[in-house]
Amino acid sequence: MKTRRFIAGAVCPACGTMDSVRMFRSETGRDYRECVECGFSDEMDVNPKLEGNLPEARITREESVLEDHTDIIRFIDDPTGKK
Repeated sequence: MKTRRFIAGAVCPACGTMDSVRMFRSETGRDYRECVECGFSDEMDVNPKLEGNLPEARITREESVLEDHTDIIRFIDDPTGKK
């Protein structure tokens, strides 16, 4: 029996539905992906070639530098329970 696993965040290249693509390995050892919404299916490349520039992601952006001066804020609970 083939174990089919969903690929989180994957978008079907045929219908564009997100989180509907799952992958499985056949008896021959090849990996396949299929869409449960539209039925699209194809063989996954073992060594896919990237074309063009990578999209901008959160981890590729430059982080802003914090200021040198930092104030400490202390939270104190109100003993009367009023808000």
